[in-house]
Amino acid sequence: MIPDAPSSANNPPNERTGATKLPRAVAAGIYAFSPNRDTMGATAYFLTEPSGNILVDCPAWNLTHQDFVQQQGGVRWLFVTHRGGIAHVKEIQQSTGCEVVIQEQEAYLLPDVDTTSFHQDFEFSSVSRAIWTPGYSPGSACLYTTVQGGVLFTGRHLLPNQQGEPVPLRIAKTFHWPRQLRSVQQLRDRFSPTTLHLLCPGANTGFLRGQRSIDRAYERLMALDLETYRQMQPGL
Repeated sequence: MIPDAPSSANNPPNERTGATKLPRAVAAGIYAFSPNRDTMGATAYFLTEPSGNILVDCPAWNLTHQDFVQQQGGVRWLFVTHRGGIAHVKEIQQSTGCEVVIQEQEAYLLPDVDTTSFHQDFEFSSVSRAIWTPGYSPGSACLYTTVQGGVLFTGRHLLPNQQGEPVPLRIAKTFHWPRQLRSVQQLRDRFSPTTLHLLCPGANTGFLRGQRSIDRAYERLMALDLETYRQMQPGL
């Protein structure tokens, strides 16, 4: 089992949020933050890389998390997977000096932040890249890294259902349902059993029942009956 990040006497609670929990280890070099109420209970992740650490979406930006990030060597990149993952971006950039990466159709939501936008893909390093997966929102995107047999950070593009299976969810706020399903198919075409092992969803992590990621990721993606999903109505 991968150990959690070590505790520290220098991690006092933050009076604004009350959050005191350190991020939990998902796999070697990958950590999950506690759900952030400022982003509708979304889960942010921290990915350590020799070429520069990546923060995936925004955790609650309290002293505990700030200390953790500093202990891990800081943040080079803050990657925003979708518009709902935006919270305290300017504050995070100012305190860490990170570069904010967001898909071009949602960069306008951060007018006071220095951002790097992309269209289709964005390469963070030789092992990690962003992939545009529109549908949940116009600029919804995933982050893929080849470490641990292939890990995909899905934001809200794919989320665990009550059985812990990764699925696209159609809700009232879904931007374009057919396009979201096409994005799922593109991921199935892009990867294989040897290149995609784990999924790290950006919300609904309570449905994982103590698990910190979704394994057999490619097999589970291939098991989705996209035709059935095409017929679904919002909220189902």
